Amino acid sequence: MIASERKPTEEILGYLEAEKKVFVVACDGCSAGCGVSDPEHTAEMVKELEANGKSVTGTARVEMTCNRGLTALVLTQHLADVDSADGILVLACGAGVQSVAAAVEKPVHPGTNSVYVGGFQGLWRSEPRCAECGNCMLDYTGGICPYTACSKSLLYGSCGGPKDGKCEVDDSVECGWMRIYERLAALGRADRLQEMPPLRNFQNMLPVGDKRRGSLWALELAEPEKAEGKD
Repeated sequence: MIASERKPTEEILGYLEAEKKVFVVACDGCSAGCGVSDPEHTAEMVKELEANGKSVTGTARVEMTCNRGLTALVLTQHLADVDSADGILVLACGAGVQSVAAAVEKPVHPGTNSVYVGGFQGLWRSEPRCAECGNCMLDYTGGICPYTACSKSLLYGSCGGPKDGKCEVDDSVECGWMRIYERLAALGRADRLQEMPPLRNFQNMLPVGDKRRGSLWALELAEPEKAEGKD
């Protein structure tokens, strides 16, 4: 699974600064289990947005947002609300944010950071989608992860080696940074590339201590007496 922690409200509002109307997508999978996208916390996020002058056009819950087909199917049931929004806030792991970005032609913003806890990286099997870096950069890059889309995991643009839009490491795939640029240009947000996202902090990749000792590790760290039915 992928564990998620909610981004600070100030950071989320910074992403949404130019957008008045927002549609919210929440995952019912891993991030719901982490207490960042379950119905209660999604409702809290909606209230915070509205308290800060945002109009929430609607919400959608997806069983597993990392399933691109399922995400697209659910969003088709909310087309009017999605179309009326200026942007979309996604409460899900990085794979889920990218599934939403692939399904809509709207700016998509992450509401959480994903942290590594082992296991698989979501259901989108065609390629890895979330590096679980602990500080999601998808707002800067149009919903395409530079760490996984780029063969060299470059954060600040192309290496200069692509030819005809193909990666120099593997010419069977598109250059990740070409995809990012084209996505941002299509959204009218190419100026986002002039901003410098913060450097990767590897300390952010692991959850804080209380989460490492929480339900995510219940099987490994449960007290043996309780596991055996003893007091």
